[in-house]
Amino acid sequence: MRFGIVVNEGPYTHQASDTAYHFTKAVLAGGHEVFRVFFYHDGVNNGTRYTVPPQDDRNLQKLWSELAEQHGIDLVVCIAAAQRRGILDESEARRHGKSGDNIAPGFRISGLGQLIEAGIEADRLVVFGD
Repeated sequence: MRFGIVVNEGPYTHQASDTAYHFTKAVLAGGHEVFRVFFYHDGVNNGTRYTVPPQDDRNLQKLWSELAEQHGIDLVVCIAAAQRRGILDESEARRHGKSGDNIAPGFRISGLGQLIEAGIEADRLVVFGD
């Protein structure tokens, strides 16, 4: 089965990101495919490389990046939601006259068309968070 995942909540304000991460791992362990993980609303905060949790806490950004690298998962951050929260890739930072980007490795910024495509291409689209 082919899954699309939507994460609507930030990594440290709600359980949704943790649950989505563990669900995605379970999907892959079960031999299924993850077409795309789309981060929307506050979920885009999972994609900033400037997250520095305490040493005894989980680092969800790093976990998502590692999972994407290991399994070739497409991690997409909504451009409008990201810009509202100060998350930029290199080209968006340049376009807006900012001095640097902060998108985490394995993540990319794109539009809602990527969410629509995930809904079309996946057998199931599973949403985590409000």
